[in-house]
Amino acid sequence: MSIDLYTELQWLPRSPQDFSACVKAWSEADGGAPLRALASYGLDLNQLTRLAKPITAAIGRGADLTPLLPFRLAVIGNATMDFILPALVASAARHGIALEIIQPAYDQVAQEALTPDSRVNASKPNAVLFAMDYRALPLKFVPGDADAAANAVLGATGYLAALRDGIQKNCGAACIFQTFAPAPETVFGSLDRALPGTMRWMLDEVNRGLAEQVLAAGDVLLDVAGLAETVGLATWHDPQLWNLGKFPCAESVIPLYADHVARTLAAMRGKSRKVLVLDLDNTVWGGVIGDDGLEGIRVAQGDAVGEAHLAVQRMALDLRKRGIVLAVSSKNTDEVAREPFLKHPEMLLKLDHIAVFQANWNDKATNLQAIAEELSVGIDSLVFLDDNPVERGLVRKLLPQVAVPELPEDAAGYARTLAAAGYFEATAFAGEDLKRADFYQDNAKRISLQKQVGGVDAYLASLDMTITFQPFDATGRARIVQLINKSNQYNLTTRRYTDPEVLAAEEAPDVFTLQVRLADIFGDNGMISVVICRPSEQGIWEVDTWLMSCRVLGRKVEHMVLNHLVEQAKSRGIHTIVGRYLPTERNKLVVDHYAKLGFTKIGEDASGKTEWKLDVAEAKPEMAPMKVVVLASE
Repeated sequence: MSIDLYTELQWLPRSPQDFSACVKAWSEADGGAPLRALASYGLDLNQLTRLAKPITAAIGRGADLTPLLPFRLAVIGNATMDFILPALVASAARHGIALEIIQPAYDQVAQEALTPDSRVNASKPNAVLFAMDYRALPLKFVPGDADAAANAVLGATGYLAALRDGIQKNCGAACIFQTFAPAPETVFGSLDRALPGTMRWMLDEVNRGLAEQVLAAGDVLLDVAGLAETVGLATWHDPQLWNLGKFPCAESVIPLYADHVARTLAAMRGKSRKVLVLDLDNTVWGGVIGDDGLEGIRVAQGDAVGEAHLAVQRMALDLRKRGIVLAVSSKNTDEVAREPFLKHPEMLLKLDHIAVFQANWNDKATNLQAIAEELSVGIDSLVFLDDNPVERGLVRKLLPQVAVPELPEDAAGYARTLAAAGYFEATAFAGEDLKRADFYQDNAKRISLQKQVGGVDAYLASLDMTITFQPFDATGRARIVQLINKSNQYNLTTRRYTDPEVLAAEEAPDVFTLQVRLADIFGDNGMISVVICRPSEQGIWEVDTWLMSCRVLGRKVEHMVLNHLVEQAKSRGIHTIVGRYLPTERNKLVVDHYAKLGFTKIGEDASGKTEWKLDVAEAKPEMAPMKVVVLASE
């Protein structure tokens, strides 16, 4: 496959001939959904720029672009970004983000980060993108001088750390750091990679050190070096454009770069996908199991077609190992569809890897909705992989929230295309991520059990649940930050916090923090709820954050959390708990959360924001049949 897969974003459908007319026809009354639909094509730089104009104008006027989520991004770097920024705005809409960009003066990186009242710091962005290339680093070619090379690397990583500290001190925004793509030119040839003091060697070391710093600080890494290597360093760098206008990359790769920035911002807002739904015939294996039989399908090593489909299975398994849930949607007889999983010796995928198996003669859109319901996830959590363009088109039309990659005619490109699309972009990693697929798979079993057991109370009792309460701590912090930034549906305020901000809450003596875990007969659900309460005045707690994983809905976890809150409030002399519901497009699920828990409404505004209070002494939370464990912080 050529680099066109990447530079032309070939996993996206091609834009319609009347694209410009569609952009021109959009009005603010239409909201953000049509903009996202227009951004979801494989657009070139001119089309991205054209689409960015109405988006930027609407944001500037304060228009409501629901369901797009607002995001303020400051971009600082050592290169000219004028042609790139509109591409970022349009690409962000593709990923569900209404992006407002703060752009300071050219090549003012240190000044903007370190000056308290700089334009970037004063604008209080949600995140700062350090869009720097290798020319911004204090590196000097010192071939063979290991000590000088090591000091240069240390100076470069120290400079980056100082920039990060400046932003954290002055505005507290999340920091996104790019790795550095080296120039394609070498001095020693292959030896440049191994010889200390060459630019290639030093940039490798800087990138490694930067990655370690970002991981330790809870910041976000954007691997531009890896992206440039994917398309080729000679393709990425355009010396003519650098000489003419200090452009950091070639024009042909700007749509790709913009999409990677946008998918990173979306991941920071919890919009990465969670579930990969696989078609079977000619997707997971070659051929049609109902016609060709077990012996006739192609899924064997040594066969070109079979190897291509095994690559899809291998990709699916690797995704599952990192926590992506696997499901099947196939137009087939259930027994026939399961046969290869049970009997074919070359199959890598097994039935116990699949959380939900839908093989019937319903249309794919209906099956996808059933899969989302059984897994207790939003339909926008799904990615659907199907070789059939008719099925892809149907799902895109009926369920535009589902991600449906375009696939090449040759199955050899399926796995690469799925990976290139970046639907499962991650900005952080917690140990519980490895268990997520099992969590959702076990949840599907619970739903199946509920259908067999009579009555909700009997069902809950049969789960033999144990709920564990514990304050925030270092061990759980990565997962806490992840939940705060990814939970959208069962989230009362959808406030987002960085790792340092979570640490500050953890260490503040007057702030109550809570991480909640749940286990049952099917396994450990992991961390399923996070609560932060802050004192607003003497004897009053304000619920700053209350969120919960949707996979434990219907198990009365929120009642048990409230019971623990009430107990802790009494022990700390708190007489009133105040909660607020801040409505968003995706959290309508919890509009009645406080009412159901016995709070009294004390205010509501035109936007639907409501305020509630609970008298701690009078509170009588409902109990659920589960064992309670209370742990101290580590």
